[in-house]
Formats: sequence, C-alpha cells, structure tokens
Amino acid sequence: MKNVTVTMEEHVAEWARLEAARRNTSVSRLIGEMLAEKMRHDDAYERAMREALQFKSLGFSGDRYLTRDEIYDRASWRSVRP
Repeated sequence: MKNVTVTMEEHVAEWARLEAARRNTSVSRLIGEMLAEKMRHDDAYERAMREALQFKSLGFSGDRYLTRDEIYDRASWRSVRP
C-alpha cells in the first residue's frame, strides 16, 4: 500500500470523518475504497465503450450504416419476432 497526503476543504474533511465513523473505518480507508470504486467504474465504462464502438449501424458489424428505411422497416421485424 502507498501512503499519500490529501488536501481538502474543511467541510469536506468533516464529512469524510463522519462518513468514515458511520462505516466504522478510517478516513484513509474510506478514500481508498472510494477511489478504487471510481477506478472500477471508469474501467468498466471504457471497456463497454470500446465494445460498443466495435459495432456499427445499431449493432451490426457490417461496413455500412443502416439506411433510415432499413431502420424503420417494421415488416422485416415481423418476420424476425415470434
């Protein structure tokens, strides 16, 4: 584990102390857990964004985008849906 110094406004520090006490942990551990959760969230978002950008035209991986008529062609939906 790495020790760091964090500078924050007094009202933020007071909230952190109260929140840490409510969770029965230290301010240091509270901040570490919050940062770890933020990191996991950002990593998951980045991964989802990369996966989404691999698909073109509303989920199809073809070389072209769907036309407006293809997107709104409800007759073709009926043949696909049960």
